[in-house]
Amino acid sequence: MIRNRRSRILATLGPSSSSFERIHALVQAGADVFRLNFSHGSHADHAQRYRMIREVEREIGRPVGVLMDLQGPKLRVGRMAGGKITLGAGSHFRLDLDPAEGDGQRANLPHPEIFAALEIGTELLLDDGKLRLRVDACGPDHAETTVLVGGVLSDRKGVNVPGVVLPISPLTEKDRADLAFGLSLGVDWVALSFVQRPQDIIEARELVGDQAWIMAKLEKPAAIACLEEIVAVADGIMVARGDLGVELPPQQVPILQRRIVHAARRAGRPVVVATQMLESMITAPVPTRAEVSDVATAIYEGADAVMLSAESASGQYPVESVAIMDNIIKEVEQDPAWRTGLDASHTPAEATTSDAICCALRRVAGLLAPAATVAYTVSGSSCLRASRERPVTPILALTPHNEIARRLALVWGVHPVRFEEAKTLNEMVADAAQAAVRCQLAAPGDEVVVIAGFPSGQPGSTNLLHVVRVPQRD
Repeated sequence: MIRNRRSRILATLGPSSSSFERIHALVQAGADVFRLNFSHGSHADHAQRYRMIREVEREIGRPVGVLMDLQGPKLRVGRMAGGKITLGAGSHFRLDLDPAEGDGQRANLPHPEIFAALEIGTELLLDDGKLRLRVDACGPDHAETTVLVGGVLSDRKGVNVPGVVLPISPLTEKDRADLAFGLSLGVDWVALSFVQRPQDIIEARELVGDQAWIMAKLEKPAAIACLEEIVAVADGIMVARGDLGVELPPQQVPILQRRIVHAARRAGRPVVVATQMLESMITAPVPTRAEVSDVATAIYEGADAVMLSAESASGQYPVESVAIMDNIIKEVEQDPAWRTGLDASHTPAEATTSDAICCALRRVAGLLAPAATVAYTVSGSSCLRASRERPVTPILALTPHNEIARRLALVWGVHPVRFEEAKTLNEMVADAAQAAVRCQLAAPGDEVVVIAGFPSGQPGSTNLLHVVRVPQRD
C-alpha cells in the first residue's frame, strides 16, 4: 500500500476513532501516523488503540507510526468564589499562593515558579488569552497586576506567560508515568510539550534513549528564541500553532510557521504543521476554503506532515477529514509551482559523505528521472538525509527494523518497508530493483537509484550510489 504523495498525514485518535474498523478506514483514507494524546484518556484507552493500530498494520501490510503526545505542565489559577468572577479593564488584581477562593480583588496562582520568573511589565494571559494582566509589582509569592483586558475568569483557567523562560521542567510526574507507559507499548515518536530550550530535549532524551524519536512541540515564544539549537537536538519538530497563537499576536504565527518549517528542513528534521487545519470539519462534512488554503500552504512550504486533532479524534467526520486532507496534498503536489518552490528553498548539503551521496542523488534523479530511489537504512539516518534533499523520485526505505520503518512513516517522500539485509553489493542492487517493482514504484526496464552504506549494517555509513535498470521479465 504505497502512497502516491510525498507529504504525510498525522491523525489523532479519540472517541470518534477508537474502533478497529474506523482506524482501518482512516489508514485507507490516507492516515500515515496516529497520535495518542495523553492529555485525554486513560492508559487502558491508549493501550487498546495502540493494539488496534498494530492489528490494522498487519492487515494492510504497511508500517504505521504511532506518536504519543505528552501533556506537559498545565499552569492554572485556583478556584473562584461562586465558580467565576468578573475583572474590569483598568482594575487592580492580585495573584498569590494563598489557596483561598478568588474574588474580585485576588486569586490563587499555585505556581511559585511563575512568581520567580516575573518582572515588572510582564504580561499574563488568562483563559487562552481572553484576559490580559500587566505585572506592576511582584515577589516570590505574589504579583500585583493591572487588568488590561477584562472579562469573566472561571475556576482553573489556564495561565500563559509569553516572553518569559519559566524554571519548569517540560516533564511533570504525570508525563514521566505516561512516557514510561508509552515506551512500554512501543510508540515510535514522543511529542514533548512546553519546550522552552534545548536542555528540555536533552532531559527527555535521558529517559527515552533510543526507544523512540523525540518531537519538539514549538508552542512557546521562548523556544523560538533558540530555534536552531532546539532543532539541532530534536529528532523532529511540530509547529504547535494553537498555543503559539495564544502567546503571540495571531498575525505572527504564519511567519513563524514558515521560519520553523525552513529551519527544520535545513537540518533534515521531519516537521509537522498542526492545529486547526480543518477545524470546521469537527461538525461539517466539508472544510472552509480558507482551511483548504491553510493545508495547501504547509505543503507548498515542504512540511513533512500535516496533523488533524479534534477533526479525527472527536469530530463527526474523521474519515472524511483525512480523505480531504489527502486530496489537498495530492492536488498541490501536481502543481508545477510546488516543485519549483521546493527547489528554490533547497539548502546546501553538509560536508559529509552521506550528504554528498544524497546531494548527488538529487542531481541524478533530476537528470535521469528514475522511477524511484531505494535507500538501505539501519538507523533511518540515510533516509532522513535523502528526504532533506526533496528529490523528484519517491524514496523506498528498506530497513531490517520494524521500529525504524514505523518512525520513517512520518518522513516526506519515504515509503518504509521491512526488509532483510543483503550480504553482498550484487544482492543489494538486485534486491533493491525487485523491491521497487513489488511496491509498484518501478516496472521492468525502469531505472532505479540505490543508496546504501557498504559494508552493510553500519548505521550512518551511507557511501554508495548506484543506478540500476530493472531487468525485463523472461
